[in-house]
Amino acid sequence: MRYLLDTDSCIYLFADSHPHLSRRVTEARTGEIAVSSVTFAELAMGSAQRKPPSRELLSGFADEVPILAFDKAAAWAYATLPFRRGRFDRLLAAHVLSLDATLITNNERDFADLPGLKVENWTLP
Repeated sequence: MRYLLDTDSCIYLFADSHPHLSRRVTEARTGEIAVSSVTFAELAMGSAQRKPPSRELLSGFADEVPILAFDKAAAWAYATLPFRRGRFDRLLAAHVLSLDATLITNNERDFADLPGLKVENWTLP
């Protein structure tokens, strides 16, 4: 696994609203892309509040894309990050750092203050 999708990237995939993102995800090798349990929790919370994606769509997505557990290494990484609003973002960043992976997001600015975090925006050509 090399890449973790953030919540917005997942929502864009469900809506098929960013063709470059969809293409990159489709072209990725099996096992190269995953989702953090932090992202899955944020998506599930939205589904419970009747926001997209539906519970059924999210469940099908989880059957296809690995959901990685936020573990002890991620918790230690989280403890070293500077505090800022957006706890989900900070938890996700810690998880990505602990895996030495790359975060796929359209919200690059939200993560710009985290040294060592690799970020790519696949919505851009």
